[in-house]
Amino acid sequence: MATLHERKKYRRAVLNALYQATEENRPGTTGARLLDDLGLPEQDLAAACTYLVGEGLVEVDWTTHHTPAMVTLTHEGIRQMEAEEEEREEHAEHG
Repeated sequence: MATLHERKKYRRAVLNALYQATEENRPGTTGARLLDDLGLPEQDLAAACTYLVGEGLVEVDWTTHHTPAMVTLTHEGIRQMEAEEEEREEHAEHG
């Protein structure tokens, strides 16, 4: 079982990967691609996606084995990621 720190890191990695996909005009990312790109254990990816769905930040099409088939940022997820990006840019300009 992943530690709290690891679970937060996995959630952040999923959000970052999905945000990058939206910047590349891809509406979503397959669970298989996330597994390959992020190198997460399958059960940890599923847990991260379940948490992010509960927060309203992603939508997931699940396989029959409860693994993500397709993962997409919601409008709220995009807004949160944009707000974080703006905050980083502000800090870079003033830091």
